[in-house]
Amino acid sequence: MRIVVTLDVMLARRKMKSKDLAERVGITEANLSLLRTGKVKGVRFETLAKICEALDCKPGDLLDIEAGESDAAGGDF
Repeated sequence: MRIVVTLDVMLARRKMKSKDLAERVGITEANLSLLRTGKVKGVRFETLAKICEALDCKPGDLLDIEAGESDAAGGDF
C-alpha cells in the first residue's frame, strides 16, 4: 500500500491556486508542489494543520491509501 496525496482535488474543490495556498501556509511553492505530487517522504503536522485550516478540511481529505500489486496478492504483515 502507498499513501496518495489528494491535495489537488481539494484545491480544485476550494477553487484555490497552489500559489495562494503556499502564501497562506507560509511554505514555498516548490515545497507545496513536491507535496502535491507525492514526492516527499513526510510532512510536519504543523504544516498539515495549516493546510487544513486554509482549505477548511481534515487531513483525511488530503490523504488516501492505494493498494499496490503485492497487497492485492495478500501482502506482508
